[in-house]
Amino acid sequence: MPESFYTRAAHASLAENSRGRLVPEPASPTRTPFQRDRDRIIHSAAFRRLQFKTQVFVFHEGDHYRTRLTHTLEVAQVARSLARALCLDVDLSEAIALAHDLGHSPFGHAGERALDAAMRDFGGFDHNAQSLRIVTRLERRYAAFDGLNLTWETLEGIVKHNGPIRDGAGMPAGAYAGKDIPGAITEFDAQFPLDLATYASAEAQVAALSDDIAYNAHDVDDGLRAGLFELDEICAEVPLIARIVSAVDADHPWLDQHRRIHETFRRLITQAIESVLERTQRNVEALRPRTADDVRGCGEALVAFDDAMRDELQVLRGFLFKRMYRHARVNAVMAQAAGVVDDLFGRFMHDPALLPEEWGAGIGELDTARRARRIGDYIAGMTDRYALAEHRRLFDRTPDLR
Repeated sequence: MPESFYTRAAHASLAENSRGRLVPEPASPTRTPFQRDRDRIIHSAAFRRLQFKTQVFVFHEGDHYRTRLTHTLEVAQVARSLARALCLDVDLSEAIALAHDLGHSPFGHAGERALDAAMRDFGGFDHNAQSLRIVTRLERRYAAFDGLNLTWETLEGIVKHNGPIRDGAGMPAGAYAGKDIPGAITEFDAQFPLDLATYASAEAQVAALSDDIAYNAHDVDDGLRAGLFELDEICAEVPLIARIVSAVDADHPWLDQHRRIHETFRRLITQAIESVLERTQRNVEALRPRTADDVRGCGEALVAFDDAMRDELQVLRGFLFKRMYRHARVNAVMAQAAGVVDDLFGRFMHDPALLPEEWGAGIGELDTARRARRIGDYIAGMTDRYALAEHRRLFDRTPDLR
């Protein structure tokens, strides 16, 4: 039986009750609205470009490390599993998971920081807001509209999967507390309100935690594979990993190191998923949401890790931050990558005629801020290898990011 007909929890999002699309479209005879969203995201150019965008390691450091695309696929797999177990709409969770990183610039967070700094006087750069720009205006595939014309529920999930971004008084909250909410979000919200002061659907919350589960687990795997740390070292500092490795060794005492690492990685994902299922069920029993809108109005996240797992993952993130994300080898490459982004932005701002025709058309008629935003859109959409190719075209020396 298709997943769209599985029994749903009372508080699940129902495709037939969707708040619709900005541009109304006839219903599909074969797919729910959320299934169509998922399919449009997969077929988008921005989704394909994730294949050559950095997760932690730039693409040519090795074929076995995660890229932004393989990370996204792992997040979507975890989201499907969680949503199905929680009797939520699997297709909506999957669509949000597949779209959550579309707005990332080349070279991972280093590229994002460089682009944000370059655009500081023009509204800055934020990958979450850029994901919204992509699916609402930058993808140009359809005859009747710009963007992908996704449902309200998928757009809400892209913007608010990590929680409300306004408080009850209308001030920026969550990731934007103490600063301005990006213009891409506020401008679209004025056109198609996304209820920025509420939590998103349970399906969007599933996508957010699936991101946490996937990147924590696969960064352990990639860090070990890259030799940035050894299994004994992470066991000494992260009790969660130490317990899992001890259990793996007890069950399989003669396991080779490669399979020992993979079994540890697999069990870490399983334990994190089980934590979410247990805590979320308790939250449902306590809060008793009867509709998807009840979830939005709970005042707290319905889908969550239990306290013990949340704290243990925080210890793991601290280890990865110190031993992987700020490792000298990673930092050296990312510093050069950030320089590539900064160079490109500066050169295009100085001479917009260097832009490709489709990006440079009419740019001389734009004010400085809109010109900077278009250049930012162009650079953000680049893959790592295309950014390097553009840098070689425009500069005499381009770093070898290895």
